[in-house]
Amino acid sequence: MKNKRVLCVVGTRPEAIKMAPVILALQKQEWADVQVLATAQHRQMLDQVLAVFGIVPDYDLDIMRSNQGLTELTARLLVALDKILAKASPDIVLAQGDTTTVMTTSLACFYRQISFGHVEAGLRTGNIYNPFPEEMNRVVASHLSAMHFAPTTSAKENLLRENISADCVYVTGNTVIDALLETARQDFAIGIDLDAAKQLILLTSHRRENFGAPMRDTFTAMLELVERNDTVELLYPVHPNPNVTRPAYEILGGHSRIHLVEPLGYTQFVQAMKQAYLIISDSGGVQEEAPALGKPVLVLREETERPEAVAAGVVRLVGTNQSLIISEAEKLLTDKEYYRSMARGVSPYGDGKAAARIVSIIKNRDC
Repeated sequence: MKNKRVLCVVGTRPEAIKMAPVILALQKQEWADVQVLATAQHRQMLDQVLAVFGIVPDYDLDIMRSNQGLTELTARLLVALDKILAKASPDIVLAQGDTTTVMTTSLACFYRQISFGHVEAGLRTGNIYNPFPEEMNRVVASHLSAMHFAPTTSAKENLLRENISADCVYVTGNTVIDALLETARQDFAIGIDLDAAKQLILLTSHRRENFGAPMRDTFTAMLELVERNDTVELLYPVHPNPNVTRPAYEILGGHSRIHLVEPLGYTQFVQAMKQAYLIISDSGGVQEEAPALGKPVLVLREETERPEAVAAGVVRLVGTNQSLIISEAEKLLTDKEYYRSMARGVSPYGDGKAAARIVSIIKNRDC
C-alpha cells in the first residue's frame, strides 16, 4: 500500500490537546507520512501543549497578532495555508474543532481539491451567531469535509440532518478524553499556593461573545460568591486577550482568596481540575473534560453544542446572569446531595480510544 501523506493542522491550545493523540498515533504508523502545521492562532498557549506531547511542527505560520480582527486573521491564514498545501501536497489534511484555523483550512483544502478530515465534527447549537464565530466555522468545515469524525451519536445526527452522507460520518468518541485520561493518571504541581482546606472553584472565561458587559457580570458574580462564602478559594488562569485581562484584574484583583494567574500549562490545568470542588467555565473543552473527572460544571453560556453532559445532569447552563451563577454555585457548595448528583464521573464523550479509531478509518479509506 502506498503511504498516505497526512498533514495535521493546529492553531490553538484546545486544538493541540485534541489533535495530539491523533498525531502521536499516526506517527507510529508505517503507512503514514505525517507532517504538522502550526498556524499559531494562539502562540504561547499552543506552544505549551505541543511541548507537553513532544510534537514539533514541520511548518509554523506564526499568524498571531495582538487583538487582530476576524477578517484580517481569515485572509492571512487562507493565503499562508495555500502556500503550504502547494508545497506539502498532502493526500489528506486533518484539523479539529471550530476555530478560524479550522474553517480556513477546510476552505484552502477545498480550493486545491484536497481531502479534509474534520475531527470533532457535528457539534451544533443551531444559532449561527452563538458561539461566535465558532458555530459558523464548524458548519462551513462540515460542508467541505470528506471525512467527519463525530464524537457522539448526537453529533452524527446533526450532520445527517444537514444532508451529509452517512458513508462519510464516523462516531469515534472525543480525542480530548484520550489526552485527559493519559495525563490525569499522574499528579503534577500547579505551582500556586492554594489552601487545601478551602473549596476550590476553578474559573475559565475567554469567549469572544462574552466580551464586555457579560464578562464583567461574570466577574462581579464571582467576586460576590467569594465574599459571601469564606470557605471558598477561586483560581482563575486569565486568558491573555486584553478584553479579558482588563476587566478581570479590575474586578477580581487584590482579593486574598482570588488567584489571578497566567494561563496554566496543560498538565497544570488538568491537576487544577482534579483539585477543584467545582468548575465555572465558558470553555467547550472543559464541558467534556470535567465530567470525566467527576467535577460539576456551571457553563457561562446560554446555549451549548455539547448537550450530552447537560442531559446527563453533570453540566448546567447558567449564562452570565449574576444571580443564577451565585445561586447555582452556592447550592453546589452547601447541598451535598445536589453536589453528588452532578459529581458522578459520567463521561458521555468517549472512552480514551478515539484516536485509534480515527487512525484506523484513515488507513482503510481511500481518501
